[in-house]
Amino acid sequence: MAAHTGLPAPALGRGGVHAFTPVAPAESAPYSPMGTEGWQLGSPSDAEKLFSRCSAKLRALRADSGQLREELNLLFDQLLSENYNKTFYPNINIRPEDVCTLLKHASCLVPLCQEHLVIKLCQLMHHLLNQLKVILDEQTLDVLVKYTASALKTCSTWTHSDVLLALSTIVYGNGPQCHQHLSDLLVEDGVLLLYSAPSQPNMELRRVALTCMANIFLRIPGQPPLDDQYRSVCFRVFLKTLQSPKPPNTDELFYCMRLMFQGAPGVSVEWPAVLYPAPLPQYEGLSTPKPAEPPKPSETPKDAAVPGKASGNKKRKSRGKGKKTSTEENRGNDGEEDDREAVSAFRKGGGREGESKPSAPSLYPSWKRNSSDSEFSDTEGNAQSKLRLYHGRVRQGALHCLLALMKGVEKRTLYGYWSSFIPDSPIGGPPPLTLLTIVLKDPSPKVRACALQVLSAMLDGSRQFLAVAEDTASPRTSFTPFSFSLATAVRELHRALSLALLAETAPQTLTQVIKCLAYLVANAPYHRLRPGLLSPLWKQMRAYVRHRDVNVRVSVLTLYGALVTTQAPLPEVQLLLRHPDGGGSSSTGSFTPQDSALSWRQRDGMSSPCRTPVIRSQRSSHTHSPHVLHTPGEEDSLPPWLLQLCVSLVTQPREEQSDSEGAGTGGGAVLEPSPVRLEALQVLSHLVRGYFSLAQACLCEIGQVSARCLGETDPSIQLHGAKLLEELGTGIIQQYRAENNVPESSRVPMSQVVQFWSEVLSGPLNGALQNEQHPMLQTSACDTLSSILPQAFSKLPDKTQLMCITVLLGLTYNENYLLKTAAVRALGVYILFPCLREDVMFVADTANTILAALDDRSPNVRAKAAWSLGNLTDTLIVNMESVGVDFQEELSDMLLLKMLQAATRASADKDRVKSNAVRALGNLLHFLRQSQLTRSAFQRPLEDAVRALVKTIQSEATMKVRWNACYALGNAFRNPALPLESALWSRDAFSALCNVVTSCKNFKVRIKSAAALAVPAHRRCYGDTKRFSCVWHSLATALENSEDTNDFLEYRYSASLRHTLSQALLHLLSVSHSQDMPDLGASLAGPEGIGIKEHLIRYLRAEEGGGEGAEGEKDAGGDSFNPQQRIGRLQQTLIRLKGVNSEGELGREEERGKEVVVSFLEDLLKTCEEP
Repeated sequence: MAAHTGLPAPALGRGGVHAFTPVAPAESAPYSPMGTEGWQLGSPSDAEKLFSRCSAKLRALRADSGQLREELNLLFDQLLSENYNKTFYPNINIRPEDVCTLLKHASCLVPLCQEHLVIKLCQLMHHLLNQLKVILDEQTLDVLVKYTASALKTCSTWTHSDVLLALSTIVYGNGPQCHQHLSDLLVEDGVLLLYSAPSQPNMELRRVALTCMANIFLRIPGQPPLDDQYRSVCFRVFLKTLQSPKPPNTDELFYCMRLMFQGAPGVSVEWPAVLYPAPLPQYEGLSTPKPAEPPKPSETPKDAAVPGKASGNKKRKSRGKGKKTSTEENRGNDGEEDDREAVSAFRKGGGREGESKPSAPSLYPSWKRNSSDSEFSDTEGNAQSKLRLYHGRVRQGALHCLLALMKGVEKRTLYGYWSSFIPDSPIGGPPPLTLLTIVLKDPSPKVRACALQVLSAMLDGSRQFLAVAEDTASPRTSFTPFSFSLATAVRELHRALSLALLAETAPQTLTQVIKCLAYLVANAPYHRLRPGLLSPLWKQMRAYVRHRDVNVRVSVLTLYGALVTTQAPLPEVQLLLRHPDGGGSSSTGSFTPQDSALSWRQRDGMSSPCRTPVIRSQRSSHTHSPHVLHTPGEEDSLPPWLLQLCVSLVTQPREEQSDSEGAGTGGGAVLEPSPVRLEALQVLSHLVRGYFSLAQACLCEIGQVSARCLGETDPSIQLHGAKLLEELGTGIIQQYRAENNVPESSRVPMSQVVQFWSEVLSGPLNGALQNEQHPMLQTSACDTLSSILPQAFSKLPDKTQLMCITVLLGLTYNENYLLKTAAVRALGVYILFPCLREDVMFVADTANTILAALDDRSPNVRAKAAWSLGNLTDTLIVNMESVGVDFQEELSDMLLLKMLQAATRASADKDRVKSNAVRALGNLLHFLRQSQLTRSAFQRPLEDAVRALVKTIQSEATMKVRWNACYALGNAFRNPALPLESALWSRDAFSALCNVVTSCKNFKVRIKSAAALAVPAHRRCYGDTKRFSCVWHSLATALENSEDTNDFLEYRYSASLRHTLSQALLHLLSVSHSQDMPDLGASLAGPEGIGIKEHLIRYLRAEEGGGEGAEGEKDAGGDSFNPQQRIGRLQQTLIRLKGVNSEGELGREEERGKEVVVSFLEDLLKTCEEP
């Protein structure tokens, strides 16, 4: 028999708690991507194609498959997402035997212990049998009835509603064929009789059980009747229901009445005069009682009459939206219309128009006296509906209050209450009330959405808290670490939100679910968790890429953006980008990534003239030939599926229109809505940034997409196109950086890079740079120019290089501070290009531009100008070492003086300006020649510059500013022309460094100051004996106190600090003279020397140290020496000190000090040379 129930079916709830809404006809599609006037995505043949593909994949699955659960979840989602309703599409030709085969095989794959999969399978049974009106063969009927009956016995109670709904669809009109199962289904203590009893408190379970019993006994003409014993059992249940007190929902009585006449045909009974055991005035009509006429079996209630027609409450007309089934509408509607009708009816008292007061009380219910189904609602029912709505509003208000609290309270305070809102174990049994309970169980979509907003607010910014989560190690048995509990909470969040994603039908709430998942993905530390969390989510989201609601599609793209951004590159995401189905070219099916996500855009081989090469090539080989299998090597060479999807969303016209986009315009091809295109461009940018090695194969094609976006009129699209170009350029630069160690074979070829930028700079980017109406676009275009690979820039045509430089120099004088900031920054990048940094004219032009920007009133402009000035002075040092004196002589002295004075002034600015200004001061002091330092014009600026550095070191500025100032002083000390031994400011400089190295709380500042004290290459630079001794004792004291800190975060730098201090002390010994021996000998002979010896042994043996120590050594003018080299330098120092007396006669104290120092070094060498 065709599997349509013909009876009202219960509305699907969430996790066993059903929505308290008027029910929809069972013939209504549970969900279909419908729009206005029956519009849907794709043609009717698309449903056949999807069914065929999914059916083939499902039949290929075996119970021992590795990822069976994930594959079944994905396949069930895809099958449930299509609309197979023959009422709308009578040409759908899916063979009944294929449906039977699919359902039989699926029932063998889904074990009853996987309750969520059981629910999905039951929903799929109802969906396919109900819409395709399949006549089940005897074997399939037997298998499916056995499976659902077993599920009722085995699975938890919260699953029974969906199982009973599937069973009612299976047995509709098939009662005579199920006679061997009736003894199990209708046994006295069986599930059907238990749930249909008047004592059953769950009205939804009671309703669906009664519906199932009615469908069992529905007899088609020509079928033999069932045994009288079963019909009598059924009739007694129906009669008890009618005689019992009225349930809260009066619909129940109506269903029971219809079930009695439809579900028990041919039963001859004598009706009691009164059904209710006592007078119930709330069910009495207000008119004179009339003889009751039982409704005919062929009559259909109004709320279950026509498929696709609104039922129950009056349906609200939505702008640009099509008709929904009643189940979906009641699930997705916020209840505003219900609220208005309930309140209105409640205020009116529920009386019918034209009715008079009764002359005498009657015990007959109004629905039995009147055969008109349109007068079903009454005062009590509307009052209950109003009460439910008010309860929902209370819950919603409480969640709004909680949301405000989450946003107003400091995050670290909320972390203490984390476990109260988010469970750290799967929900089982009677769960505690958490946010996830509300998300999964609450019947109101608005309440669920509010709970998701609260959960999103908790997850937003929780990266630091969740960073400790870890479950890669085997769990301890004695106790559960907090990191493991937190990791379990993350997994539970994934599980619960995935279930919510599967169950949700309201588009607004569905959007919130996906946004909440995006917050979770953006903050969870997946590199510390066992792999496998992201793969199911990735596959699950693909079913929603073609959702009819624009907001859902945008949120899906946001989630994909979070997936490719979090801790990129993650191996799991890399694998998903290459093989989105998780099986590569597996023989389990021929379904390709493009079929799922892109087929909704262009199906049946339809092409678009504006599609980009990447889509053309891939679409021609995959979309039009979906059954072609590929070898692993071929799949690895294909562009990532997500990249292809985003490119198609940006460039290809949509062929259909979604509900939330309004009615069709009837014009030509229209692109995707702007929010979808913008989000797709952002995902492309994230993908290029995090997984450039996968995206680089499509470099030119992505460049064409960006160029097309820059050529459009929408400024937002143009802006995102420029951002995408910037990410491409940055990715290329990262590949060519030596420290990243990317093999040359894996890099984008230089010829391709040059070709890419040649096309970009000759295209619409030039127009974007000159688009004065949109300064933000000009700003982004400047950032794009700064992302050109230096090696490629030198190979561009001269006119192209000149164009870039000229445009940037001109834009620095724009009034818009954002544009000026970007232009100044781009010049700061260009000044480091090897092909430009030796051009004195370009250096001078850039310097003058930067100096003008340093006086700008905007702090942002000044900060970038100071950064660019630091880069420019770095270039001066590089040119001084590579080109030599010629470059120094060509550069104007007056320009150098202006830069020195401007940097000195900037060092008194805000910290973000100051940090780079002091860097520039250090470089300039290093660059100045002897002839310049002796000029009177430079004397005062030189002193001011050094005193500015000293003041910055001693100030309460941020630590970054202070360590930059220490580095700058060390940089200045490298200039042999500076009169360190005689200048008055020299004493202040050494004093400031000695003070900081012993007292600063920040160890990185101490490291920089110690490295600066080790820079001077000659003894005379340290001044007299008193200053030299002060430096020595400061370094020794700092070494002794290198582990004293109250901040645990600083302790990690202690080894690097000792490394740098040890190197500085040995440097002082290497340059020391005879007059220094008494103080050095006294220090090494006392308790101070014991500590110094221990640390020097570690340094010489390379037992500790790190990146900062190596950096300090480099700052001190040396290289990172290995232990043999360090010992060799120490031996040279020892030899030099032994020959000190050859320079002249030593005093007694000097000789004694020398002996102590030599003995100390000999003992040190002997200890280090021991095995």
